[in-house]
Amino acid sequence: MNFLSPRLSDLQLITYNQQQKMIWHIAKRELYDNLNSLRFALATVLLLALMLTNAVVYLREHPARTQAYHNAAADAVKALEARSTSLYRLATEGPGGLHKIPSPLRFCAEGDEVFLPKHADGRNYIRDIANLTAVWRMGYPQETPSLHNIRPDFTTLDWAFIVSYVLSFVAILFTFDTISGELERGTLRLTLANSVPRHTVLIGKFLGAFISVNMPFAIAVLMNLLLISTSDAVQLNAGAWGRLGILYAIVILYASLFIALGLLISAAVRESGVSLVVLLLIWVSFVVFMPNTLASIGSRISVPIAYVEFWNQRIRLSDEARAAYQDKYGGSQTKPPVHVLGEYVSKEAEEHERYNEAYLKEQIMQGKRARAITRISPAAIVQRLFESFAGTGFERHLQFIENVQRYAREYREFVVDTDRADPASLHVVGIREGMSQKPVSPEAIPKFKDTLSLNRDFNTAATDLLLLVLFLVVLMSGAYLAFIRLEI
Repeated sequence: MNFLSPRLSDLQLITYNQQQKMIWHIAKRELYDNLNSLRFALATVLLLALMLTNAVVYLREHPARTQAYHNAAADAVKALEARSTSLYRLATEGPGGLHKIPSPLRFCAEGDEVFLPKHADGRNYIRDIANLTAVWRMGYPQETPSLHNIRPDFTTLDWAFIVSYVLSFVAILFTFDTISGELERGTLRLTLANSVPRHTVLIGKFLGAFISVNMPFAIAVLMNLLLISTSDAVQLNAGAWGRLGILYAIVILYASLFIALGLLISAAVRESGVSLVVLLLIWVSFVVFMPNTLASIGSRISVPIAYVEFWNQRIRLSDEARAAYQDKYGGSQTKPPVHVLGEYVSKEAEEHERYNEAYLKEQIMQGKRARAITRISPAAIVQRLFESFAGTGFERHLQFIENVQRYAREYREFVVDTDRADPASLHVVGIREGMSQKPVSPEAIPKFKDTLSLNRDFNTAATDLLLLVLFLVVLMSGAYLAFIRLEI
């Protein structure tokens, strides 16, 4: 009896090694044919030109963008510290402007950064309500008040655009005749006549096309990063390089998907010309047409009220608060107690902020619907993934809003706790005579810090990553079945 663990027999091992050699032989033959073709040269030149243009534009715009952020953040901190002379000022005037830090990887995916707000405002928008200074509230101004839709943008010359449009097109050009071309020339019959398993041929062709597609893109990426990283105006830390590694893994997955699609159509259609036409139609539908069209449709579902109407309703809320106060205390000869005044201003600010957050929630839900409906397009999925890991676009803005709301709670707790620490105070926040009169140390005031969480990015991108993998598995399975059933 053989007590050894089961293993491949010598014959099976020899057959396995022969198949491995055959796979690499086919892959090298595909690679050699592609390297000597005009399409490889054109793809290399095109990708290199686009990547260098991307780097030059980024290096021209990023320093000014970063300097503007630092200036605005420094001014906001100075203004906040200037209000530390009075806890009452901190309670009524608020923390001021809270600014979004620009991502150093904006050259990878710009997304909707042009249209999304670069800051939030924690301030007193209404100076006088019934002879009382209103308490601050959070506001989320729009970068472009005339823009009412938050929807993906697919026309910026960044990595996401180059990958989703150009690299997918290059993958089609390298694979449309991979099988149908050999079938027309009769070389496929000679290959299969040597008792080579069909899955070995398919794997070899996939690897050859994969290397052919990724080689010019890798060269373009290296030149892009070399130009950016050697500039004194850009500082890429370890976290940024880690995110770049994740983005390149997404590129590999996306390119593999279109290579698998090319193999599928090339195996299912016996003529190279027909294969190219079918692939171009699929490419136009899923890469060009669907992302923009479906996003536009999705963004018009349950559109929030216009920005002007939003402001008018905010004014009406303040007018209603004034009227309620006037009806109750307007005819009184004596001033209401301090705690009554404090309850009034606090309630008015809470109602105002609830309305602001409700409007913000409508905009966020509109943006999420616009993105959810585009998930049938791999190009839209890649756009979302690039935005998530590059720290830009809609998902980045949601993190910024979370940071703002977390800081707003921290700031309010600081004001309340500081006031409670003074035994001489009446502990009525929002009323001058009801709060502590002691000055506050500027260093003690919490400062806003905008941060990014890679774990949150992974959680957000998990569904999209799984969808890309599912697309790849389905297309590779289809290519295998089509090739197995192909009659030579």
